[in-house]
This record gives sequence, C-alpha cells and structure tokens, in this order.
Amino acid sequence: MKVRKLSGEPPRLKLPPKATDTHMHIYDDRFPGREGGPPKPPLPASLDDYRNLQSWLGLERVVFVQGAAYQFDNACLLDALGRFEGEARGIAVVGSNVDDATLEDLTARGVRGARIMHLPGGAVGMGDLLAIDARTRPFGWKPIVQFDGRDIADYLAMLEALPGDYVVDHAGKFLEPVGVDSPEFKALLRLIDRGNCYVKISACYETSKVGPPTYADVGALSKALIQHAPERMLYATNWPHVSKPIDAQPDDRGLLDLMLDWAPDEKVRQLIFVDNPARLYGFPA
Repeated sequence: MKVRKLSGEPPRLKLPPKATDTHMHIYDDRFPGREGGPPKPPLPASLDDYRNLQSWLGLERVVFVQGAAYQFDNACLLDALGRFEGEARGIAVVGSNVDDATLEDLTARGVRGARIMHLPGGAVGMGDLLAIDARTRPFGWKPIVQFDGRDIADYLAMLEALPGDYVVDHAGKFLEPVGVDSPEFKALLRLIDRGNCYVKISACYETSKVGPPTYADVGALSKALIQHAPERMLYATNWPHVSKPIDAQPDDRGLLDLMLDWAPDEKVRQLIFVDNPARLYGFPA
C-alpha cells in the first residue's frame, strides 16, 4: 500500500519558533473535486497528515491554499482552517462578482488572500486579477499569483497596477528554468524592487531539469532571490506535491534542508520563515 512519508530523521535545519509554511493544500475524501479542476490526488492529504508533516519538519504556522481540484468550492479549505489547532490563514478562490457577505465570512474564518492560477486547471486566471483585487483588498486580502514565469512580460502592467502587497508563487514558476541574467528573471527582480511583491521559495521540483538532491537550476534562482531581497521572501512546502505521482514524491526533509545552502544566514531565515509571513498575513508577533 502506498503511503505518504510524514516522519523520519529530523531535518538538519532547525527552524526558528513560529516558522511558517505559506503554501500547501488539504485534500479530504469528504469533499468532492469540482468540474473544471484537475483530479484530486489518488491518496488523500488530510489535516492529520499535515500535522504529522509539520511536527517532522519543525513548522508551526501555516497558510492553507485552496487546491485547484476544488475550484470555487472552498469548503475543504474552511474545514481545515476551522479544525487546525494553532495559527493558520487561508487563501481562497473567489470570482470578481463575490459579494460582501461572503468576503466578510471568509475573512472572519481566516482567509487573507485570493488565488490566481493562470495555468491548466486553475479556476481564475490573470485576466481577473485586478477586478478580484479591487473586491478583496478592502477586506485585507493579498492575492497570490501563479503563471509561467517565461511570460512575465505579458503581466507586468497588471502586477504594477496592484496598489498593495501580493505574492508570486514558486520562485516565479519558470516552466523552463531561466538564468539569473535572463530578461524574465530581471523583470521579477524589478517587481520586487517596487516594494509590494513577495516571492515564495518553493516547489523547485516542479520545474527543475537538474532534479534532486540539489535542483541546482531552480536553486540558482532561489539563491539569487534571497540575496536580492530577503525581506520579501517566503518559504512553502507546496505539500502534498500533487504534480508528482505518489511513488515519486520529493523528499520534504531534503527540500527544507536546501535552505541551509540557499539562505545560510540565520537572520535571513528568521525573515523568510517568521517575520515576512507574519507581516504579510497578520500573524501575532
């Protein structure tokens, strides 16, 4: 029987208190997938499973992100937020026509952002970003955006038009890794320099052509991002790694330990794992 690896030898990296996982998903058999989304993973990824992973890695705070399989049905996300014992926030999927009562309810239950996923299976694409941001920002929400980073030039105008903080997922998600001197990567750095763009250091296994254990091609981008603006970086597990089959899951411990190389300074890791997500999502000091 195939199972998820949720425990083992502790990571070499000892995380600071209140370390935050800013992007992961729960898939629960009690909640059916919705039309238009990708299939749910063949093996559930329950809240209890995630608690075991947290304990293994030394993570404490979490930002639950709506899984693409659920499209606009945020029930699984809200269930996880309601049952989590600890400090948690959520990123939901809503449309531009979402009403105030719904936004008030979602906010009261811990949601702090809208997911924009401009890739196959995503419920909402970049074309709706500004309209959704206009609806949700008065409630304190900050959008997270995911697209093929090679197309970043197509989205610069709308990203520059955002009036407040937002997050770019997965180190820019360059589906074919680019170099640190590429125009596309430099465009991402310029967005960061505007002062309202955060970037998640996460999911290197999804796009790396080098592969484990170093993921050196995406690793070079992650290192450069951290060196450029550590005060704008976040860390995420992207668990349960739905882009990979269950028998080819990345090593969560190994992924975390990459931060010893990518962010060797303890003060920088404090920013990435604790201070930056606390500031962005309103976690207590």
